[in-house]
Amino acid sequence: MTKTSFPVSRLCVGLGLAFAMMGAAHAAETTRVVVTFKPGSQAAKLARAAVAQMGGKIKLEIDGENVAVELPKAAAMALAKHTSIARVEQDAPRYPMSLTTPSTGKPYKLGQLVPYGIKMVQADQLKDTNAGNRMICIIDSGYGKGHEDLQNNANVTGDDDIGGAGLWSVDGSHHGTHVAGTISAINQADVGVVGVLPNQKIKLHIVKVFGDDGAWAYSSTLSAAAKKCQAAGANVISMSLGGPLPNTAEKNTFTALQTAGILSIAAAGNGGNTQTSYPAGYVPVMSVAAVDENEAWASFSQRNKDVEISAPGVGVLSTVPMGSGSEPSLQVGGTDYAPGAMDGSPKATATAALADFGLGDAVDTSVSGKVCLIQRGNIAFSEKVLNCQNSGGVGAVVYNNVAGGFAGTLGGVATTIPSVTASDTEGAAMKGQLGQSATVSVDATNYAYFDGTSMATPHVSAVAALVWSYHTECTGEQIRQSLNKSAKDLDVAGRDAKTGYGLVQAKAAHKRITSLGCGN
Repeated sequence: MTKTSFPVSRLCVGLGLAFAMMGAAHAAETTRVVVTFKPGSQAAKLARAAVAQMGGKIKLEIDGENVAVELPKAAAMALAKHTSIARVEQDAPRYPMSLTTPSTGKPYKLGQLVPYGIKMVQADQLKDTNAGNRMICIIDSGYGKGHEDLQNNANVTGDDDIGGAGLWSVDGSHHGTHVAGTISAINQADVGVVGVLPNQKIKLHIVKVFGDDGAWAYSSTLSAAAKKCQAAGANVISMSLGGPLPNTAEKNTFTALQTAGILSIAAAGNGGNTQTSYPAGYVPVMSVAAVDENEAWASFSQRNKDVEISAPGVGVLSTVPMGSGSEPSLQVGGTDYAPGAMDGSPKATATAALADFGLGDAVDTSVSGKVCLIQRGNIAFSEKVLNCQNSGGVGAVVYNNVAGGFAGTLGGVATTIPSVTASDTEGAAMKGQLGQSATVSVDATNYAYFDGTSMATPHVSAVAALVWSYHTECTGEQIRQSLNKSAKDLDVAGRDAKTGYGLVQAKAAHKRITSLGCGN
């Protein structure tokens, strides 16, 4: 095995905007709702007939009393008045939550790195010897089963095709594999990173709800997926996802799971505002906020009364499907820079003289055969890179127009030349190196740094399972209370809207339960 190098890779997620645009176009014709039947088989029969008569199509059977239906908008309002139907409610979209900026990692053992979050949550202080008695169910975009840092986890099962998402063992969007790595990346010499539970003991069940095309899921999909987790025997359900609208059937699902002793954990959201995301906003679900390596609240992390606990969520290093990560590098005139990744750039290398391409807002053949140095601003990154390419440029460096580095994305626009980002100070330095030889390179890697409450959530889920594995006499709700009461207080004293009760702490929670008992 060879040592793995790690990029300062960023997954720039504009998914919320893209999904909103697609959803708006779709909603102009039809809408998707959750229909709840009144009790009794006759009522269900009549309700189903009414759905069909109104042009509705059942998209998903949640259980005997709830179905997801797609039908004309006007029909939805009429359907709600039917005597055999108890409730018609919007089937609210659920999105993967993830951002990206760079962070650091430190050697854990020879040839490995330990993401900073592992030590922050005290996972290195509590062995996962007993973890085989717990199961975590990850509801996400799948699991990169062939990954070098995941493939030897023997206790992994899954469910395919929830809502048409595809095979659970395939992850086209990278999100679920990154989540899984934080939970269970294997402790093995010379390979990758370690997770909170690295010794191949923990049982995992994967339920795929996000397709490889990046499409969203629904509250009905999530309800059905959560029931799959329960059927598989899960103790903890980890959900790095959410959306702004609640749904009663979904809430009732998580209430039932809580009653059954299952601990459900979800991302608080990345809007950087006070809005509540669901399912994190439901009382039976633990809402997770994000902090950085300095234990400071992440500015993108949503803040509200529902936030319950915090975990590392800025620059989290973890697994992505093999070869899908990007490692950018940049050298100009013998000076090595630390560029950021331009998401969507082809994996390629170009060497040529560095040329000033201004704002990159017009084709200019004077940069033909050169590497374009481009200032951020005015137009999309994809347009800047395409203008460089159409001018004959062989590579592109987009530098910031404000202080600091940044994450870039080509937004799905295909380009043929490698492109990276740079900070404002790096851009200024390179302005003094025009004409010197520049090498822009984007290489494939198996790991990436992501940001988001998505990345904080698996830390909490894994810690919950770790602590619970020592105290199987406790219920899920008691484990939840013990995690809250043993959390490291952050921000203002006591529970607060930004970080909840504070930073989750594995060793402290274990000691508290050992001393005071479950939930105290």
